[in-house]
Formats: sequence, C-alpha cells, structure tokens
Amino acid sequence: MANRRLIRERFFPHMWCPGCGHGIVLNSLLRAVEQLGMSRNEIVMVSGIGCSARISGYVDFHSLHTLHGRALAFATGVKLGKPELNVIVPMGDGDALAIGGNHFIHAARRNIAMTAIVMNNKIYGMTGGQFSPLSGVGTMASTAPFASIDRDFDVVQMALAAGATFVARSTTYHAKQTTDILREAILHDGFAVVEILSQCPTHYGRKNRKGSAVDMMEQYKNNTTPIGSKAKQENPDLIERGIFVQKDEPEYCSEYDRIIEKATAAGK
Repeated sequence: MANRRLIRERFFPHMWCPGCGHGIVLNSLLRAVEQLGMSRNEIVMVSGIGCSARISGYVDFHSLHTLHGRALAFATGVKLGKPELNVIVPMGDGDALAIGGNHFIHAARRNIAMTAIVMNNKIYGMTGGQFSPLSGVGTMASTAPFASIDRDFDVVQMALAAGATFVARSTTYHAKQTTDILREAILHDGFAVVEILSQCPTHYGRKNRKGSAVDMMEQYKNNTTPIGSKAKQENPDLIERGIFVQKDEPEYCSEYDRIIEKATAAGK
C-alpha cells in the first residue's frame, strides 16, 4: 500500500466487495501522488455516487462527495475558484457517461485542468447490477436478464472527440502502468481522461460467467495490448492501452484569467 499518511484509516475496512478492482485503482492513484511529492493540501478529490465515488472518503485530501453524475460540474467550480489546486475526479460508468455524460463532454471541450478517472467495470455495482452505457451488446445484467442490446461507448474515442488533451487507458492488472499514467495525467495542464478497466466479480463477473476476480484480471492481461503493437494488427479485437494523446492547448482557467487581466487593463 502507498504511504498511509494519504489515507483515512478510520474509514477502513472499505466497503468494496471482495475482488473489486477499485481498491487497486486507489492504490495506483496514491502511489502516483506519492511519487509526485504533492502535499495533501494541494489536492481536491471530487466524486459523485457509486462504488467508484467512495474513493473520495478513503483519501486524506480535501474532498467533495457530491450528486450522481455531477462530479465534473462541482469540480469545475472548485477549479475556477481555486485554480492552483490539483483536482482529481474519480467516476464510474454512470457518473462519467450516463447522467454525467453532458458534463464530461463539456469539461473536455473547455479543457479545464483536472484529472477525470473513469473506472469502467461495465456495470452499476452499488445499486444492484444494472447494465450501463459501458456494458455493451450481449451483457447480462439485473435490468437485462435476456442480455442487453445497447451498444457501449468507447471512452477513449468519446474523450478524443470531445477535445480532451490527455487521454489514456489502463487496467487493474497493469497497476504499475496505471500509476505511471495517473502521474502524467495529474501533471498535465488540461483536461485529462484516464479510463481504467476495473473488474466487478460480484455483479458483472457473476452474471456474465467471467469467473473470479483473478480470472477477470487475467482477461485484462490477455485481451489488451500496448498502443500500436504488432499484436493489435494481428488481432483487431484486442483493446489498446497506454497514452493516446498528450498535447498542449490553452487551459480554460488560464484563458479566463487572461480575459480578466485584459478587461481590467482596458478599464484603467
């Protein structure tokens, strides 16, 4: 586990199910923060509702546990009010791309400097295993007992199309890579999206016969490949992981400050 000074030990043991990948995501995130040498007072974590959102209660940062799907809206307010802070927003399927989808698109479009972590376990875990926008066709769920016919989002493609200036993907199996990517995302001066494939053995795994948590992580090992690898050329069904885009574009808060300075100077 990363440095214990970064967690609120009084809230442990955590509420995640045995085998849930979200604890691995938390560990990778804490290691990234530790490697950056950031003070807890430099970080604000904003989350909505759901299994993934509980992360904000376990870290000893400034934190907001807000409404379902509204984490990015609250995070935008925090960043505009205190642009010097590092804002991290962990979200699940719904927070990011169902009820929170519109906020996701416009936060990316504006290029507000924050790190949006999309913990993709392809299911609504906390509320009983309903299918989500990330579940995909053929997924079995409590609200799709005969399998879902809804097509899923590709989080990376959605983020790229919306204008995010840092977009990456990793998995809970590749925990060290996840730490490295999160470190780069936090340092990025713009809207950073990190999708992390995270297993839910309790609902998704059980209903879709994916086996144990270990089995599901083995699938992340076997079904993913680094960006641009020869394996992807030979097997297009493999999911690519790594950093897809990392570019410098004007950041929203900086541009806003520039407009204020210009207006103030003109009024003198």
